[in-house]
Amino acid sequence: MPDIRRQIVPFLLSALRRFPAVVITGPRRSGKTTLLRSALPHAQYVLLEDPDIQDRIGRDPRAFLDSLRPPVIFDEIQNSPQLLDYVRTLVDAKPRRMGQWLFTGSQEAPLMQGITESMAGRAAILQLLPFSQAETAKADPLLGGFPEVVLRPRGRELWFASYLQTYIERDVRLITSVRNLPAFRRFLSLVASRHGQMLNRSDLAAPLGVSVPTVSEWLRILEITGQVIMVPPYFENFGKRMVKSPKVYWGDTGLACHLLGIQTQAELERSPFLGSIFEGFVAAEILKSQVNRGQRKELYYFRDQQGLEVDFLAPQPNARFWLVEAKASKTVHPSMAAPMLALTRAAGDRVTRRLVVYRKPRIGPAFTALTKGVEALTLEQFSAEINRGKAS
Repeated sequence: MPDIRRQIVPFLLSALRRFPAVVITGPRRSGKTTLLRSALPHAQYVLLEDPDIQDRIGRDPRAFLDSLRPPVIFDEIQNSPQLLDYVRTLVDAKPRRMGQWLFTGSQEAPLMQGITESMAGRAAILQLLPFSQAETAKADPLLGGFPEVVLRPRGRELWFASYLQTYIERDVRLITSVRNLPAFRRFLSLVASRHGQMLNRSDLAAPLGVSVPTVSEWLRILEITGQVIMVPPYFENFGKRMVKSPKVYWGDTGLACHLLGIQTQAELERSPFLGSIFEGFVAAEILKSQVNRGQRKELYYFRDQQGLEVDFLAPQPNARFWLVEAKASKTVHPSMAAPMLALTRAAGDRVTRRLVVYRKPRIGPAFTALTKGVEALTLEQFSAEINRGKAS
């Protein structure tokens, strides 16, 4: 598999120099293990999904740890979270030895709870998402960013089908007992059909014949395992009455396309979901740029009850933000800037940039200035722009 340098590497190396332990969370198959093994090629590797390993840990965790020589990579720590308490005692015995204990995990919320309780102040917590377009131009709205799909696109349909089966059998069942698996599988496709829309739990529950609390629990599972992005409305009203529901996106647009039955670029071009798929890809690019620099994920949208809507508000330092409109069109025109200009009049100087992100045309020059105070950037230009800067 070609070596594609991940944007998070500088931040990871910084964390390894400053903390005894490092934890990397993120969706299954996003590249967490490959990242750690390339950063620490001589580290001992332990796969915690191995039943024999789990049995050894269950019988005598101290003896198991004594058999290891740090640095050690523990893959999928959610399978043996009790190890964290024992590793903490080893860290406290040698607190100045940095970068010795490395963990990956595919379930963000439960894993964070265990780390908060056991490893507070001892572990740096990073999140790795699938490839961004800044990391490889092969990542795109149709393929998404999962490394194995991007690097072997011909097998994408089989890979996604296998991924979903593994996801349901391992990650979902490890969190909770889903009694109606056929309904849960339909739920995944139904969420894909609502990609980019405001979340309406009743609208999801009715076609499946399940309760709203069941849908809420299933959405919680998707969030915990890093599969969906919930983009909340911006919390300041700028003197306007706003909607309160978040927007929901699949975190990987390739997986969303698979669930929607979109297999080729030609099918995507004809699909009524093209706009929302492109919008979701832009949202994911923004979040990837944040976590790859060690920042917390923070992204909003704006919509008031009069219908004024801006796709994304991306926070910047000093309580300022960028306004971003994602347009799947390859031709941009000044009317696309109207919502951002209207919101700017209410938000004032807190808006530092207004950007329309669009698809690069195959022929002809790219646009730059759309109208006064509004820039037009291709998806490639936008991805490069938001990834400027280095980890401290």
